[in-house]
Amino acid sequence: MDLAIVIPVLNEAENIAPLLQEIESALGGYNGYDIIVVDDGSSDATPAVLEKCRDRHPQLQVLRHAECRGQSAALLSGVRHARREWIATLDGDGQNDPADIPRLRDAIRRASRPVSLVSGDRRQRHDVWLKRVSSRLANRVRGAVLGDGTPDTGCGLKLFPRSVFMALPHFDHMHRFLPALVQMQGGEVLSVEVRHRARQHGRSKYGLHNRLWVGLVDLLGVLWLQRRVLPPADKENN
Repeated sequence: MDLAIVIPVLNEAENIAPLLQEIESALGGYNGYDIIVVDDGSSDATPAVLEKCRDRHPQLQVLRHAECRGQSAALLSGVRHARREWIATLDGDGQNDPADIPRLRDAIRRASRPVSLVSGDRRQRHDVWLKRVSSRLANRVRGAVLGDGTPDTGCGLKLFPRSVFMALPHFDHMHRFLPALVQMQGGEVLSVEVRHRARQHGRSKYGLHNRLWVGLVDLLGVLWLQRRVLPPADKENN
């Protein structure tokens, strides 16, 4: 699989080097892949750590936003920069296990029809109580309103063709709604159970305010898109 791994990071100086080493261990059997880390305006030592990592990881490419623009903007920058056919995404905090990337790839190969997005499903979460509750509630609300059939849209571990992502509407916080957006374009979405790990260093960038309440505004926008998007050509009525 012609693969680029896109990792948005913000103040993850202690987590990014171990994560890069894990990726190399997990994907050592791949013929070729790129790692694109997008530093979204970190104010800690993340830029310096990434610079030191370049020598140890020749496949590493680093992009940097001068200021924090958000996870969706970082994701878009990374995918735009990528030149591989397939994109895998990971959170930069080390809670996603890179060893699950082959599991997502295998799900695509086993599927009976073309798949446009495979999303990780973190059934055993290792987060603080508030984060687990807010994430679970947000997923339930999104699922009920959008009907995307995806139990864990907030999981950072996903796999999709670059061309599919680039054809989607791009807006702030779009990363939370990728399954619904892909389905709007007529794409098939799968969910695959993946591992989830406790954060070892630093702190989460999301809480009840910016995960649930802000997400409700975005949810209304995506619902509006769902009701007005033109159907794919092969699904139009003749």
